[in-house]
Amino acid sequence: QLRLEQSGGGLVQPGGSLRLSCEAFGTPFDVDPMRGYGQAPGREREFVAEEHSSGKTRYGDSVRGRFTVSRHPQTRLFLKMDNLTPDDTGVYFCTVWATWGQGAQVTVSS
Repeated sequence: QLRLEQSGGGLVQPGGSLRLSCEAFGTPFDVDPMRGYGQAPGREREFVAEEHSSGKTRYGDSVRGRFTVSRHPQTRLFLKMDNLTPDDTGVYFCTVWATWGQGAQVTVSS
């Protein structure tokens, strides 16, 4: 059974950077695509980024140009978050198919 384990996150000042990771366990099948979502306090989850095993990537409008997604190996997704703003504060989740990780808190504050 697929399981996703997340790590990273924390508190950072505006303009700072963080890196989140998400690793998939428990399936012999290709985990494709791997996606990241963010949920700000009091708001719905929003798409952040994804990467397919082919290397194709896609980003949400609010993070394009600031966040970078990568996979290495194919079962581990990294989300590099640069130039963070307070609006990026929230819980970030990874997802593959219908499985979700446990979430990682990101707080951007001075």
